[in-house]
This record gives sequence, C-alpha cells and structure tokens, in this order.
Amino acid sequence: MSDAKAFIDSEVKSNDVVLFMKGTPQFPMCGFSGQVVQILDYIGVPYKGVNVLEDDDIRQGIKDYSNWPTIPQLYVKGEFVGGCDIIREMFQAGELQTHMKENGISVSERA
Repeated sequence: MSDAKAFIDSEVKSNDVVLFMKGTPQFPMCGFSGQVVQILDYIGVPYKGVNVLEDDDIRQGIKDYSNWPTIPQLYVKGEFVGGCDIIREMFQAGELQTHMKENGISVSERA
C-alpha cells in the first residue's frame, strides 16, 4: 500500500467525519470546498479537513480511493458520501442531517 493510500485509509477510518478538500476549513481554496465547509459548519458537525493541495499523491490518491473524480469528498464513519453537488442536495433535502444522526453524529438544532 502506498504512503498516500495508507494515509487516506487511516484518516477515513479514524475520523467520524472527514472532508478531503482544496484548502482548509478556515481558508477553502475553491468554491466547491467552501460550499461543503459552509454546510458542515451550519449543521454543526465536528469534522476534520484534509488539504489535498499540500500533497499531489493525496490529491490523486483520494480520487483513486473513492473512484470519484472530483474534490471535495466527504466521508462519514468510513463511508464515502459524495462531492459538493451531492452534499448540497442532501443538505437541502434534510438527508445529510438525517445521515449524520443515523451514524451517531450530533447535528445542530437549527439544522
């Protein structure tokens, strides 16, 4: 297993919610990553952000890991949930909040 794949696998399995993104939660470097950060912050879910811009192996590795071509990518309890469009649609329908709760992750009351 490559170092990048081992790192990705470890992050996905050791964090309840992890977002592979361009930039950081405090400073997203693309609009799509920024949208997912805003959604996660709004629903009050604790998560870890992994900046794929810091390492090209991780940037490509996450695409291979999920078999999904774009970034950001959100994982909940080790499972790939989706990219920006899917997360936005799930949030708007209330499905993201339900998905989090079903996985034992607390969500803000306002969400």
